[in-house]
Amino acid sequence: MFLEAQLSCETNSAGAAPTSVEDNSIEHIRIVSEAIYKAIAMPLARIDINKDAAPELIRIVSEAIYNAMVQVADVPLHDKFQIFNRHLPDEIIYPQEGYLGLKYTRDLIIIQVTWVSGRSTEVKKRFFHQVADEIHERGGVRKEDVWISLVGTSREDWSFGNGEMQYAPK
Repeated sequence: MFLEAQLSCETNSAGAAPTSVEDNSIEHIRIVSEAIYKAIAMPLARIDINKDAAPELIRIVSEAIYNAMVQVADVPLHDKFQIFNRHLPDEIIYPQEGYLGLKYTRDLIIIQVTWVSGRSTEVKKRFFHQVADEIHERGGVRKEDVWISLVGTSREDWSFGNGEMQYAPK
């Protein structure tokens, strides 16, 4: 519904009627691009990490996730909501024999990002790589120990406060 309403626009960005079919097409592409960009923001990251992780590692993990969100997934600046949960070694359970050819250690970091659906498989792959690479390079954590899950939602699944649905369909 949101996109349909945006597509019915009959003026260009300057407020004037398009002068040609090409102008109209370009304007519709711009409107759709902006609508899609706005529709796929809003992430929430939950990070489960060893209780003994140094404060510096917490900062590095936080920055790596946020950097990838902004640089790869087109999340707006300052849209940074993260929750870190520290766990005793016996509270993060993983297959000791490994999984899919990966062997995990007690340094396993589990990252779950909840965001609005709509990103391509390529964007998700680049997101996974950038987060793992930055945590490895800056924090010394093995890439195998950076486990990431993405959860897609709809825009109307979010309330940013006041009990309101800020992104309710119009």
